[in-house]
Amino acid sequence: MSERILVTGGAGFIGRFVVEELLRRGNSVRVFDSLIPQVHGAVNGSKMLNKEAELVRGDVRDDDAVSRALDGVDSVIHLAAEVGVGQSMYEVERYTSTNDVGTAVLFEKLIDHRVRRVVTASSMSIYGEGLYTDADGDTVEDADRPNLRDGLTQWDPTDAQGRLLTPMATPEWKRPALSSIYALNKYVQERITHIMGAPYGIESVCLRLFNVYGPGQALSNPYTGVLAIFASRLLNGQQPMIFEDGEQRRDFVHVTDVARAFADALVLPEAVGGTFNIGSGHHRSVREVGVELARAMGKNDLEPEIVGKARIGDIRHCFCDTALSEQRLGFRARQDFGEGLAELAGWVAQQTATDNVAAARAELDRRGLVA
Repeated sequence: MSERILVTGGAGFIGRFVVEELLRRGNSVRVFDSLIPQVHGAVNGSKMLNKEAELVRGDVRDDDAVSRALDGVDSVIHLAAEVGVGQSMYEVERYTSTNDVGTAVLFEKLIDHRVRRVVTASSMSIYGEGLYTDADGDTVEDADRPNLRDGLTQWDPTDAQGRLLTPMATPEWKRPALSSIYALNKYVQERITHIMGAPYGIESVCLRLFNVYGPGQALSNPYTGVLAIFASRLLNGQQPMIFEDGEQRRDFVHVTDVARAFADALVLPEAVGGTFNIGSGHHRSVREVGVELARAMGKNDLEPEIVGKARIGDIRHCFCDTALSEQRLGFRARQDFGEGLAELAGWVAQQTATDNVAAARAELDRRGLVA
């Protein structure tokens, strides 16, 4: 089925790959993006965007601009968002305005510009801590770390008796534990999508993305994905900076797998009304990833710098249970992580980037957001 599809935020890192996949499948694509400098400064998304896509520059909070962008559109993939857990904790108005008000504007305009389906990008951040089991084998949904402070030797959450909890893959049924403004924003985007879809006959789908990586990330944006931040540091001859002890575990999924998931979610009948995890189904420690990326970039001498402090709003472990997305979307990540790192390293070697990580860290320190 060929359609005219609007991709909000489509000139960003994930958006460009989504656009490529949609075009490959024979669709017509219109990209709506504000091209903000923090994201598009060093890596200009508009220049990297496939020329077959129509680019419309505008702000998702602008009623008239959104209305024009929706003209003649059959379906929408909604990616437009401010991204970054740490920054969201002090740029509260900016994040909430863009992410939540912007999504509200989009759906208000969809009342008069009905489309078949909207697929909205959500985030694993809404889970807060992932799912755990305790020493008795019971499931724990509300793991917490209330006593974060400098110099901890035990960063992992414990139960009321002080026994360590064991992390396990997090499924979609886990209740949200919103530990940052960004997490709150993404959950609101999910709820707007599903609440507004049904009454107006618009099919709704939300995809909770885990840690997305690949070539084309905004290397000079210190609030983007962890692999891009590490790559920027390494490219500038600096050690990757890792909070806590580096043993926190995440799920890394390649951007091409994510793009395929969006394109499938736009057409599969089984997707309608659902919210799905999109990850690789494998987990790695952040320290391990920093070491492997340094090796792929030929920077073996730059061992990760373990900070030994925690950022307010950060979580310890969260990785992806893919059972539902496999069952309903037929989704399985295809990209091998080692091959994906080699591809990323090759692309980074051809780039230049400003290392803004130290300045971002200093800003968090100044605002009391590092424990």
